[in-house]
Amino acid sequence: MLNVTFLGTAGSLPTPERNPSAILINREGEMLLFDCGEGTQRQMMRVRTGMIRLNHIFLTHLHADHILGIPGLLETMAFQGREKPLIIAGPTHTFHLVETFKTVCYFSRDFEVQAVELKPGDVLRMDGYQVEALETRHSVPSLGYCLKEDLRLGRFNRDAAMDLGIPPGPLFGRLQHGQSVEVDGKMIQPDQVMGPPRPGRKIVYTGDTRPCRTVEVASHGADLLIHDCALADDMADWAKETKHSTAGEAAQVAKCANVRKLVLTHISSRYSEDTSPLLRDARSIFERTMVAEDLMTLEIQLRDE
Repeated sequence: MLNVTFLGTAGSLPTPERNPSAILINREGEMLLFDCGEGTQRQMMRVRTGMIRLNHIFLTHLHADHILGIPGLLETMAFQGREKPLIIAGPTHTFHLVETFKTVCYFSRDFEVQAVELKPGDVLRMDGYQVEALETRHSVPSLGYCLKEDLRLGRFNRDAAMDLGIPPGPLFGRLQHGQSVEVDGKMIQPDQVMGPPRPGRKIVYTGDTRPCRTVEVASHGADLLIHDCALADDMADWAKETKHSTAGEAAQVAKCANVRKLVLTHISSRYSEDTSPLLRDARSIFERTMVAEDLMTLEIQLRDE
């Protein structure tokens, strides 16, 4: 199970319909939060995600609309009796940010909060997957993130195993886990009965950024690209000045990277009544596009190949 819940999809200015930036990924019960805008804890309560299994917060940059939910979230975790450590990872100055929160906000917490500063190319290894920091282009030090699962075992060819004289049972399991087995004095190797490794799932989140070659490369073949889309294409000059992306620019990245789905987020308040200009601009380049909405959840399925 790999679910992506959009807790906050607004641009710099929130609206009644859109909270500031926050995206929650639930992978097999383990939760990771990407950005933590004001009100994130309440959004988590609304969709009943719980907080006890959240062990990592990844910040794309330190603008207020991406970080101001952290103090409230920490305090709520404390009231709920959290004891496990929490890691807050982000670009340069993340350590200073966390220390400032610890100093200024009088938490009642009894759990450790650890700051980790990342640079592009840094990788945090998890159980069965990794999160890599990506170079992005915004008005302050910034990062994007690529969550990539490990390769999965290939498909087991039962007919091939039977033809080799392997009896059904424990020997099948050993071969599926990469172990050789002996049958009638012959050694059978896993590659004789197993198909090629299959890809895991991949999700890329850009945070606030101009279109980037680094994001495009990291997104190649991704199941989901979540890309900054503050403005429609007719506001391209303003997007360049503020270091954001237009819908068409995000779609071009998705097309070049051949992703399976593009979701536009960080939506400017000027589109609070109607996001159709964003969707129109993007789909003219990349059809498999949708605009994120607060509390929307997507399930990312495993690929058959």
